Amino acid sequence: MSLFTSKQNFLGVDIGTASIKIVELAPFQGKPRLVTYGYADVETDIIHSRSPEIRQKIVLTLKKVVASSRVTTDLAIGALPTFSVFNSIISLPQMAEKDLAAAIKWEAKKYVPLPLEEMILDWKVLKEVDGIRVPLPQILAAEKKPASRFSLFGKKPAQEPAGKKMLRGEPAKDLRILVTAAPQSLVSYYLEVFKAANLKLLSLETEAFALARSLIGADRSTIMIVDIGSITTDICIIEKGVPVLNRSIDVGGLTLSKAIAESLNINLERAEQFKRDIGMSPGTDAGQKGINKTIATALSPIINEIKYVFNLYQSQEEQAVEKIVLAGGSAFLPDLTFYFQNLFNKPTIIGNPWDKVVYPQELKPALDEVGSRLAVAIGLAMRDIK
Repeated sequence: MSLFTSKQNFLGVDIGTASIKIVELAPFQGKPRLVTYGYADVETDIIHSRSPEIRQKIVLTLKKVVASSRVTTDLAIGALPTFSVFNSIISLPQMAEKDLAAAIKWEAKKYVPLPLEEMILDWKVLKEVDGIRVPLPQILAAEKKPASRFSLFGKKPAQEPAGKKMLRGEPAKDLRILVTAAPQSLVSYYLEVFKAANLKLLSLETEAFALARSLIGADRSTIMIVDIGSITTDICIIEKGVPVLNRSIDVGGLTLSKAIAESLNINLERAEQFKRDIGMSPGTDAGQKGINKTIATALSPIINEIKYVFNLYQSQEEQAVEKIVLAGGSAFLPDLTFYFQNLFNKPTIIGNPWDKVVYPQELKPALDEVGSRLAVAIGLAMRDIK
């Protein structure tokens, strides 16, 4: 049976720095249907430490979550953390398709800080068709290592018909190409982890594509996703459904909790509760104002990074981001959306990855509570469901 038929369930697996999340989806009348989900809070640091102890910890936790969630499939899609992947948009003149791969590889050497022989390189031509960019992925699969079979983008569409050597429908101006590269050693490590957990890893893609799929879908606006995790915050700009700019910063929800704990001289557990109860909600109480100020100060690196991404994108594209979508465990801090909206003067919402998923309505309160932190896993599981 084909792995990509509409009768197959898929498991999205998001191995984060502070937790492991899984979501299993099945096709149902043209939409993905929730089968099960689960998560476990565990510090993995999968990028910075690949010791046998950390690997074993990840494998055992993943097995435990899969078993306790009663997962019914072993077909999995995984995500590479944003901060582990290099992205750049390059411009090249019009050329024959047969020459494009070599030209992209040569140009990519200027932007990828590691030898290309150690990387998996993937790219999309952002093609103008009636004012809408349509991505046309091509895979550079010259490497023969097992890891090289993975695309770093979403599911590949049908290839161009044989014999059509020029990219059709392009205007005379230069081609605009999104290039993404990931270390082969990291991809190989993921393969080992999934194999040890008795899961068949069908594909790896970047977190940004999974977030775009689950939070944005068919929306063609230019949108910024701010994914505030426990340890890191990922900032992605999605243009016509394609992540074109990704940044990551080592500040997250745990940073906010630690700042409150230090400011009030309380333990981390109580600080976490204050953060979730008060957040950025305005109040006349001096204590509440103090917590607001502490959180705002701790958020300042994220705010500065968002401003930088806004300016960088606008200088490159001569257009502005239209709205902000928040995700991650800290997205639900009280009045955080209003704080961002007033600060950046842009509509700001909390993304709901369940919008495109069929599930029992009696589960809605529980799913709404965990949806934001499961956004990547949901987007991964949606990847091959038709």
